Amino acid sequence: MTEKEKMLKGLIYDSSDKQLVEMRKKSHRLCKQYNDTFEDEEEKRSKIIAALLPECKKGLYLQGPIQFDYGVFTSFGENCYANFNLVILDCCEVTIGNNVFFGPNCTVATPIHPMCADERRIRQKSDGTLFNYEYAKPITIEDDCWLASNVTVCGGVKIGKGSVIGAGSVVTKDIPENSFAAGNPCRVIRKITDKDSVKDLIK
Repeated sequence: MTEKEKMLKGLIYDSSDKQLVEMRKKSHRLCKQYNDTFEDEEEKRSKIIAALLPECKKGLYLQGPIQFDYGVFTSFGENCYANFNLVILDCCEVTIGNNVFFGPNCTVATPIHPMCADERRIRQKSDGTLFNYEYAKPITIEDDCWLASNVTVCGGVKIGKGSVIGAGSVVTKDIPENSFAAGNPCRVIRKITDKDSVKDLIK
């Protein structure tokens, strides 16, 4: 089993593996190129996104700056939007549905480091290469979710469709659909209902 296969299966893997290092370099280079564009350079941005995020559907808009670990392990549905400073560490699959909105400074982080200090320390191979033990868990954000400013989503979490995550939340457990959830750790506050409609404000 390759280190990439181990990583995607949620097993302990070697992040210094040459294939993974090259994949991250490519992703980081594309992110830098994207971040150096202006928002009206639509054609240039589209080409970079196509290379960085091959599993994205139409209508994706990332304000930038952005940072992805790999990009190829993240999928976006249709008509998704992210404000400034989106970070996605996709060492495991990140699945984002249709019509998902991210506020500024959101982080989606699949990697997990060991809790025990002696297992978490940097190690050295016989050739001098440094590495550490880590693993990852997938993240799913279903259709029609809104993550407000400064939300962090941790590995292994699923956010159910139609849910809203309040600003500054740290999501460590699954959130059921059509819920308003907030806090650190994030918890369900209440269900979203027709009483939350803003239709009376639309003129």
